[in-house]
Amino acid sequence: MKKSVIFILALLVAFNINAQLDRSTPPKPGPAPKVNIGKAQTFELKNGLKVFVVENDKVPVVSYTLSLDIDPIVEGEKAGYSSIAGDLMGSGTSTRSKAQIDEAVDFIGATLNTSSKGMYASSLKKHSDELLNLMTDVLYNPSFPAEELEKAQKQMLTGLKSQKDDPKAIASNIKSVLRFGKDHPYGEILTEASVEAITVDDLKSYYNTYFRPNVAYLVIVGDISVKEAKKQAKKYFAQWESKEVPTYKYEFPAGFETPKVVVANKDGSTQSTISLSYNVDLKPGHPDAIKARVMNSILGGGSFSARLFQNLREDKAFTYGAYSSLSSDELVGTFNAGANVRTSVTDSAFTEIIYEMERMRTELVEEANLQLVKNSLTGSFSRSLEDPATVARFALNIEKYNLPADYYETYLEKLNAVSTADIKAMAEKYLTPDNALILAVGDVPNMRASLKKFAKDGKVEMYDFYGNMVKAMPLPADLTAEKVINKYIKAIGGTEAIAAVDNYILEGTMNVQGMPLSMKMYSRRPNHQCVETYMQGNLVSKQVFNGEAGKVVSPMGEQKIEGEMLENMKAESVMFPETQYAELGYQLELLGADNVDGQDVVKLKVISPSGKEQTVFYSRNTGLKVKEVSTSPQGTMASTYTEYAEVNGIKFPKKMSQAVGPQSFDITFESIKVNEDIDASKFDI
Repeated sequence: MKKSVIFILALLVAFNINAQLDRSTPPKPGPAPKVNIGKAQTFELKNGLKVFVVENDKVPVVSYTLSLDIDPIVEGEKAGYSSIAGDLMGSGTSTRSKAQIDEAVDFIGATLNTSSKGMYASSLKKHSDELLNLMTDVLYNPSFPAEELEKAQKQMLTGLKSQKDDPKAIASNIKSVLRFGKDHPYGEILTEASVEAITVDDLKSYYNTYFRPNVAYLVIVGDISVKEAKKQAKKYFAQWESKEVPTYKYEFPAGFETPKVVVANKDGSTQSTISLSYNVDLKPGHPDAIKARVMNSILGGGSFSARLFQNLREDKAFTYGAYSSLSSDELVGTFNAGANVRTSVTDSAFTEIIYEMERMRTELVEEANLQLVKNSLTGSFSRSLEDPATVARFALNIEKYNLPADYYETYLEKLNAVSTADIKAMAEKYLTPDNALILAVGDVPNMRASLKKFAKDGKVEMYDFYGNMVKAMPLPADLTAEKVINKYIKAIGGTEAIAAVDNYILEGTMNVQGMPLSMKMYSRRPNHQCVETYMQGNLVSKQVFNGEAGKVVSPMGEQKIEGEMLENMKAESVMFPETQYAELGYQLELLGADNVDGQDVVKLKVISPSGKEQTVFYSRNTGLKVKEVSTSPQGTMASTYTEYAEVNGIKFPKKMSQAVGPQSFDITFESIKVNEDIDASKFDI
């Protein structure tokens, strides 16, 4: 009985409390929490090196971050050399090879990375002296081995090939060139010619010019006292020689007076990569910086509740995600809003992005929405303080950007003070779609016309991967897909010479993810094919089709090919299929003129009897096949063909490059044989 009475009284108390609370009104936010940021101790060596020390003895680890405070440079015809110079600093010194450096770092369980703007090293405290010996050897004595430069160049060139079919990379290049100009350090892009032009002397010149203590900061964080840090800094860095370092000034890039609408082609794409961007004058620590960040967070700063995300994904189902960014920079800040959308809604997506930007400019945001974003940013800032490296970064920023000494200590107060009126003011100042570069990368023929409405003059310009305007010559009015194919057949040797070919053997080499491979391809009429791949002379894979059946042999065993894959293999095994398009039932469509790597081409859509679609490019000058693009569940595959050579009256491409997603490789055919004896067992199933 007593328990029952207590229970009833408890219910009455709870009921009375709930009756007195108005749960429809959320509690008012409290004042911004006080921020107690640990202090970084600073001192300077006689050579001008500024050192920052943050003590943290929670784990016995010490890290050393060396960063250069230098102006961006224009690299011109050798764009990319500063990046390679930074990467290769750790690839060999006058006393150690790259292998010896890597082994020494691994032996003490350390980390050592270099870049064009400095280096980073970290290890257990007990190994710090060994680490600093390695770090300063790399700093003082880099040798830039020629063989390492050659490797780096090959990697860059391979990356360029895969980027040419990456819509994000295409968009990035075009935005850089059009917003900054090729004579601005932010507008330079890598090209094959610029990468190949880089020499060891260029790397040494960059190092000798810019790696100087009087423009550098050394940040030491971890289980180390200021006294110990001073001792190490003097021991390892005092002999670093200071020298005057060049400085550069750049004009703020001219913007667009009206929206500039640009497209770039991504063959085989079923979606468009869209971007609305422009430059802004917003430097680190600017009084607008915090308010502008809050404004962008509400618009599209990464949260699921951001307006662009809610509109383009949740409401319209145009995309998986839509975002915006507003970044500060010492030279030029940037605004960008974008998404990946279905091709059919490319123009609608831009309309909604502009609508949300205008809504931010003309309407006050909801107080609850503003508070939600401020709470999120407060949490992110507070969590960042758990990392002692944050304290060092804050101290470094105050020094580099001449910020008030209490800039970060009062950060949350400034954040908490942001009002809805501030957000509207920031939107009016920094959201300017009327001066934007409106860019879409995708299937140009299916989106170009719909984008004209965003340009006041109705012009939609087309650019290529290198940021060059594409001005394809108009096609003759009487040109047909069949005429293009006939020109190709004539270009490679003609119908009589092709008919005389019973078989051919191609032998080539390639490099896949650093592994040298060799390949042999056997083709025989009517449609027999065998492709063998070898590593160090050992067969690693084999693909065979005997006219009716197919199989693949790999280290996983032997697999019989069936269904759609078999139909595709059958189509690919036909020798010179262009000569049989009509009788095999291929469908052809003339898509128009285009440009591939500076070459004027004619573009065709080719649909095989099995329904597989390809976009094929033929040179308008020679008639030869230049490129093929196809799309599959595995992604888009692009193949390019160069350096045709004549063998027995037939022209074969000696070089072929293939890119599948982020992977790419080159094949060089060193041997081409026509009408040789081929062992019939090559086509056994």
